[in-house]
Amino acid sequence: QVQLVESGGGLVQAGASLRLSCAASGRTFSSYSMGWFRQAPGKEREFVAAISWSGGNTYYADSVKGRFTISRDNAKNTVYLQMNSLKPEDTAVYYCAARRIVTTEMELYDYWGQGTEVTVSS
Repeated sequence: QVQLVESGGGLVQAGASLRLSCAASGRTFSSYSMGWFRQAPGKEREFVAAISWSGGNTYYADSVKGRFTISRDNAKNTVYLQMNSLKPEDTAVYYCAARRIVTTEMELYDYWGQGTEVTVSS
């Protein structure tokens, strides 16, 4: 069992940066791959970024490539999402998720956090 708690969301202006954190419980965090997903108002949840258990492989949605960076610190049981050059269309609730094998497929993730809200004003 893995419990995930996101933090770091907020209200920012376009062009600003935010760093989201996802703290995981349990001693097996380092064996899980992690993903970030987001859900904008009135839209379906979508993939943002994913990272393998070692951090050696990362994946990004085209919409965030070059602006967002996913990373992890296994000693701190935490995964991060650094978001730069934020746009109003990045406004959403951001969720982290965990599963053993890294994937971009949302349906395959086993554990989910409660989400943190990001609002980007124009």
